[in-house]
Amino acid sequence: MPGRMCRAFFYNMIIFLDIDGTLIDEKHSMPESTMQAIAQARENGHICMINTGRAGSMVGPEIRGLVELDGFVMGCGTMIEYGGRTIFQRGFTVAEAEIIIAALRKYQVDAVLEGSERCFFNPPEEMYTKEFADFVTRWMTLGYPWDTVDKSPGHFDKFYCYMGNQVLRDGFMQEFGDRLDFVDREHGYYEVTPKGFSKASGIRTLVQLLGLSMEETAAIGDSNNDLSMLECVHHAIAMGKSSQKVLDVADYVTTDIRENGIWNAFKWLGVI
Repeated sequence: MPGRMCRAFFYNMIIFLDIDGTLIDEKHSMPESTMQAIAQARENGHICMINTGRAGSMVGPEIRGLVELDGFVMGCGTMIEYGGRTIFQRGFTVAEAEIIIAALRKYQVDAVLEGSERCFFNPPEEMYTKEFADFVTRWMTLGYPWDTVDKSPGHFDKFYCYMGNQVLRDGFMQEFGDRLDFVDREHGYYEVTPKGFSKASGIRTLVQLLGLSMEETAAIGDSNNDLSMLECVHHAIAMGKSSQKVLDVADYVTTDIRENGIWNAFKWLGVI
């Protein structure tokens, strides 16, 4: 249900948008009303940014070609692109990567290691679980560049993994709890970043680099990995079919993506 009324702004806002379920639907299609809302907001002087858990290698022409944006916060805050150039990036070092890869083997954790140029994973037939093998098989049909895990050290920023075995999961998390952050994507899937990095950290980094104020920020999302950015911005908006945790932290709940959700959110913000 709609939250409190939001006044029209008399200063420029910086708006952070999730991709899947927020900008594009399950068919990777963006509604015309979403394109119009972003174009009009930018024409009115507001900054529109994608903020995604996807690493740079998975933000390709199928996203960039849909609508013109001011930039991208990618890989849960590990990489920021603004005005057509990369202004911030923090990936795992070669030494860090080698330790992580050894631990993934030790605890039998299936993972996709995500980098700015490509992703890395073992072939599906070498996966520990059928669940993740099926996930990777579907993922490979999307056409993103990839290579094998042995080529990954020094070239990935975060990873997405499946930890269905509670004992092994607890062991992995305990060993790396002081070095990694884990976002529970539910059903055994986790998004893993260097300690302190998240969609929220990406927002704070960009706001500082641009010399803006957090009071000028808004974010729109739908899933649990959007929680950190929704909790850190001044105005948090949930899409109509969001997870319950997202709905609980939202200042305003807009309509579904196919029911002019972004347009209605931007109208509530007063940026169009």
